[in-house]
Amino acid sequence: MLAPRLLGPAEVRTLAAELDLRPTKQKGQNFVIDANTVRRIVRESGVGADDVVVEVGPGLGSLTLAILETGAQVTAIEIDDLLASRLPQTISEHAPDQAAAFRLVHADALRVTAADLAETPAPTALVANLPYNVSVPVLLHLMALLPTLEKGLVMVQAEVADRLAATPGSKVYGVPSVKAAWYADVRRAGAIGRNVFWPAPNVDSGLVYWEHHAPPTTSVAREDVFKLVDAAFAQRRKGLRGALKAYGVTESHLRAAGLDPLVRGEQLTIHDFVRLAEATSGVSA
Repeated sequence: MLAPRLLGPAEVRTLAAELDLRPTKQKGQNFVIDANTVRRIVRESGVGADDVVVEVGPGLGSLTLAILETGAQVTAIEIDDLLASRLPQTISEHAPDQAAAFRLVHADALRVTAADLAETPAPTALVANLPYNVSVPVLLHLMALLPTLEKGLVMVQAEVADRLAATPGSKVYGVPSVKAAWYADVRRAGAIGRNVFWPAPNVDSGLVYWEHHAPPTTSVAREDVFKLVDAAFAQRRKGLRGALKAYGVTESHLRAAGLDPLVRGEQLTIHDFVRLAEATSGVSA
């Protein structure tokens, strides 16, 4: 079996010229043009021949081909009509022996549903160069939608990577950190330079690796916990007694959850927010 031929700068620019493609900041389009970088991303993800990988925003196929190189199956979710129309041909041309392991879902990853993926195998991993303007919502949506995911590695803006992997008490700990912790253990997995992209972005990029764990055991809905997370960080300089007052949360609720009423949201773990949601169950703003 022949290995896939990965895309380099010349191939990426040839494909773009063929499609008359003009990458837009609005769509978060920055294509990786370096084969070593996509191989590094795949290596850091730990995926192998037994995995079914979901990729978001495959673009011209640079990372897709590197994932197929491992022997894994790939389900690629692409919203752009032009890119989605060309990608199957690129896979057939550059990875003919792996083409049967590739599936394309032409959809918006922010709104993709279980029904959209019903014809594809249950995914075990997420590997993606996420569009930076929607990276956190896409990641959280897929974590919630696809409980079979065991692990993932995503490339995002460096500051977002820091926030996703932050721990309580950190200056960058916030809503993404807490919500991601509901689903997984998250850590930073390296940095990516700007010169491996076309066009080069104006921001640095970072890799985030995560491993799935069981969600907290609780009687309250995830959505109720996340509402408290959003509220606590909307006024992050305030103690919870002040930040959550408008939501009907009282000092007695906070103490019942084992929390100091003056503590700030940035000091709480996901389990602290779960206890608070349980203590305030039935309370509405």
